[in-house]
Amino acid sequence: MDVQFTVKRVGVVHSCLKEKFGIPRQPGMAPSVTASLELLPPFDREEMVRELENFSHVWVQFYFHRAVEDGWKTTVRPPRLGGKKRVGVFASRSPHRPNYIGLSAVKLTGVRREKGKIFLDLAGVDLLDGTPVVDIKPYIPYSDCISEAEDGYTRVKISRTEVRFTEEADRFCAHYERETGRELRQLIVELVGLDPRPPFQKKSRKEFGMLLWDVNVRWRVCGNSFEIEKLIRHE
Repeated sequence: MDVQFTVKRVGVVHSCLKEKFGIPRQPGMAPSVTASLELLPPFDREEMVRELENFSHVWVQFYFHRAVEDGWKTTVRPPRLGGKKRVGVFASRSPHRPNYIGLSAVKLTGVRREKGKIFLDLAGVDLLDGTPVVDIKPYIPYSDCISEAEDGYTRVKISRTEVRFTEEADRFCAHYERETGRELRQLIVELVGLDPRPPFQKKSRKEFGMLLWDVNVRWRVCGNSFEIEKLIRHE
């Protein structure tokens, strides 16, 4: 029997990650990536988050809203396999799933009320700005952390590439951080150092870019490192 059901949006993510390119492929890989999760009516009630602040991490269940237009797939090419081998979509974390549902365990840094709204402050996220959230649950170590779990084809060492800045880019970061209080430089080091390029562009020497908050980050490959060449702030 085909059961139809409706999932309600309980919140929306406000993140420094403004576009899909550059998003960490898993939560926790870039601790400096922060976000706030705004609860939406009628779920923006203080009793619904009572005692949540006593947990260090939460599960965020969300909707891959930017993947819908591409459709779902039966098999995908995981980046951890170099994009050369296909696996079943249910053996992956790909957004191209039948119901486009994602799940991330992220650090909870605070629960606050601001201007009549309730926000959850998060860190180490892999969530695009504007992501619809469908559920929130506390992370419980004694049941959620399975010490004997097998990690399949993901048993690959995560490497980080050195990230260097031109003098101009360094000056921009220092000025931006003084003005906004945002730790832009460390954020760039963590995200670019993970090498967000798709497998088919690993040998490319062209300039790459990503949008973080209101800053367009432009970088390119220089030998065995990445160089941040310039940063452009959008008005």
